[in-house]
Amino acid sequence: MPADPTPDSPAVDDGASQRRTGLITGAASYLIWGFFPLFFTALAPATPLEILAHRIVWSLVAVTFVLVALRRPWSWLRTLLTGGRLPRITAAALFIATNWLTYIWAVNNGHVVEGSLGYFINPLVNIVLGVVLFGEKMTPRARVGVLFALAGVGVIAWEHWQGLWISLVLALSFGLYGAVKKGGLLPGLEGLFVESAVLMPLALPFLLWLGWQGTGLFGVDARLTGMLVLAGVLTALPLFLFAVAASRLPFGVIGVLQYLNPTLQFLLGITVLGQHVNASYWAGLVLVWIGSVIYLTGALHPGRRRPA
Repeated sequence: MPADPTPDSPAVDDGASQRRTGLITGAASYLIWGFFPLFFTALAPATPLEILAHRIVWSLVAVTFVLVALRRPWSWLRTLLTGGRLPRITAAALFIATNWLTYIWAVNNGHVVEGSLGYFINPLVNIVLGVVLFGEKMTPRARVGVLFALAGVGVIAWEHWQGLWISLVLALSFGLYGAVKKGGLLPGLEGLFVESAVLMPLALPFLLWLGWQGTGLFGVDARLTGMLVLAGVLTALPLFLFAVAASRLPFGVIGVLQYLNPTLQFLLGITVLGQHVNASYWAGLVLVWIGSVIYLTGALHPGRRRPA
């Protein structure tokens, strides 16, 4: 009889390896997103709609180049069109476009702190969706962590209710986007390609219209033109990393990693971008981080079984 797999064998370690990969790619995606306020502030001469359209167009170009360079087969397109997946892909594309547009507007109108609050709320939305839609279970420790995080978000929202609509739109749109992507509709790169292609009929005509009107900024300034093209690459990269993480981690763990993003946004908002927040925001932030640590330890170690 073959020997039982040892704890160090590939069969046993595969789950741990997948989780490590998910944690690394998930953390990387949220760190990139966390520094987005600096990038979008530099694009401020362009309107939010123009920036969004360029993100869509150039992300499609970037993903197409990578797919061709990797010599990926294209047979999945036939499966997508005949397998009834297109409505879900379209929904994902619309959710992420809503998220992008709201966030760009918030950053370029001095609402980075409100944007960060939206991404503080988003993990709570992810946790609820994970329980309701995917039947994920929370340990007692995880429930305590969620309560701490919820209390922290409540404290933050109490003093920043004027911009709460920004926070709620960002949290709900990205939470629903993640829920749709959780089904594993397509591999990461292919999914990004289709989402960008779905939005292209809206983005490209808009950019052509701006050029015809003479109000578009593409090609007017070399630095700004290059950054608008770069927006596509910086859009595709973290979304691809997020797709890799979403297929390897429980939805709640993804929600906890999300706190890296708003924390960086918040710090950039109050330091580099000069926004002012009061003591209650700091108090809420501490509660959110305490809850995140409690929930993360509960989610990653729900229970250890001793070997027989």
